[in-house]
Amino acid sequence: MLVQVPRRGYLPSMACAGCRTPARCPHCSGPLALRSSHAVPGCQWCGRVAAAYACPSCGGRRLRAAIVGARRTAEELGRAFPGVPIRTSGRDEVLATVPDEAAVVVATPGAEPVAAGGYGAVLLLDTWALLTRADLRASEETLRRWMNAAALARAGGRVVVAADGSLPTVQALIRWDSPWSAARELAERRELGFPPAARMASLTGAAEAVADLLTTAHLPEGAELLGPVPAPQGQERMLVRVRRANQAALARALHEAAGVRTARKAAQPVRIQVDPLDLL
Repeated sequence: MLVQVPRRGYLPSMACAGCRTPARCPHCSGPLALRSSHAVPGCQWCGRVAAAYACPSCGGRRLRAAIVGARRTAEELGRAFPGVPIRTSGRDEVLATVPDEAAVVVATPGAEPVAAGGYGAVLLLDTWALLTRADLRASEETLRRWMNAAALARAGGRVVVAADGSLPTVQALIRWDSPWSAARELAERRELGFPPAARMASLTGAAEAVADLLTTAHLPEGAELLGPVPAPQGQERMLVRVRRANQAALARALHEAAGVRTARKAAQPVRIQVDPLDLL
């Protein structure tokens, strides 16, 4: 049996057991994680341990799993199926193939090994972790990963997806119909004005720097400004949307404006991305 788990590690995200507030590092606000059943919670960003962690909301000191990783899933399956070999495949060690024998294989997306003769069952777990990513391509990427895993099942094998059957992405998997999913996704993006129906550029930086770039740029006619919205590290982000016919003019205008700011030796940079995936 193949079990696909979206997140690697043991417990890659934790929360307060009392009030469910996400557990963050008291030094850098990074997410706290547990690397093994005997480890002390540590920060994913700065690496500091948080042995004396206390929830800033309720003061609680007990932590619970917010997200379960592949190694923890393998551990739980090992207890559920004693005597059955449990194999894992992920970033630390990717298995290319597994023998044709009774076993449970726990793998992260993209690291699923090929089983001689195919898998008798494929189980897709924690599907919300893929579907709720803040990424414009979350749905299509999720369907691609699910289909890649499901294709490893042998003829007559079972594929089980732990998700609401009414979700469009789940329906596309059940129907095995990626063209239908792509057409639906394109129709929604046209309605919302998202790429590829329109073209967008993301400008991220200090508020004054973004304003300076927009003042300098000769944007094409009909360009629509969206924002600003807060961005990490005290910055802000502005979106510029144009019709597909004006995509080259938009790229040229932003390139020229960035060149002017560079020639002026502007102290604050602006990050420019065309059709960024993290629009949501």
